[in-house]
Amino acid sequence: MIKPRQIALLAALPILIAGCSLENEDKYRDLTPSQIYQLGEAELRDNNPVEAAEIFEEVERRHPYSGWSKRGMIMSAYSYGEAEEFAKSRSAASRFITSYPGDKDAPYAQYLIAMSYYDQLDRRGRDQANTTKAMDALQLVMENYPESDYAKSAELKFELAKNHLAAKEMEIGRYYLKRGNYTAAINRFQFVVEEFGTTAQTPEALHRLVEAYLSLGLVDEARQAAVVLGHNFQSSDWYQSTHSLFTSRGMAVPQPRSDNDGLLEQFYRRTIKGDWL
Repeated sequence: MIKPRQIALLAALPILIAGCSLENEDKYRDLTPSQIYQLGEAELRDNNPVEAAEIFEEVERRHPYSGWSKRGMIMSAYSYGEAEEFAKSRSAASRFITSYPGDKDAPYAQYLIAMSYYDQLDRRGRDQANTTKAMDALQLVMENYPESDYAKSAELKFELAKNHLAAKEMEIGRYYLKRGNYTAAINRFQFVVEEFGTTAQTPEALHRLVEAYLSLGLVDEARQAAVVLGHNFQSSDWYQSTHSLFTSRGMAVPQPRSDNDGLLEQFYRRTIKGDWL
């Protein structure tokens, strides 16, 4: 049976909790914006990025029209990115761009949005939506801020993301090829050559096209792919593999051509797009 004294203690408990909560909420009350900001920096130095981001957001919330609010907003975007809280990082960076579109840190905010997708590319089990979003966001950095310090880095990461996307297409194509589904494999390899022709995946894609075409008895198409491979990537190991593939079948090896610099474009039109000239 609960005694009167216990009832009194239980009744006082919510008041105590509320008091502690109010005290916690007001811990920044007597601090200047710069002092709150410095607390966020201290949390970053101590490798506590989530706590840092929340403190930087506190600067923004308490002093919305100050210069410290602007700094807090971009730093919260950075801190959430460091903590791999990517959605929150994008939200803070997007707020910054909306609030300060012409600010010197706007390119960095856009770069942080791109990195929130880019940093997830190598995570297992994820689809390629993040790769596409990363490329779109990086494209905005290059187009909207071409003179910024982040344009070159964005360009490099754009090419790496494109190569990542092409590598995934190659992985699927090899899966189909290994299982004898040559038409599906050809579709994947053609897509790599057509859409990702500047990536490191192109030489292998051309060689795999030779393999798939020969498996289907489409010798002319295989020769076309081999000629393009030799013309553009003769020094690659994939051209040597194609060379061995033809000789192992007792077939003449298609020779690279040097009389037509548009050979790869012709291959696109004829073999991939079906525009036989």
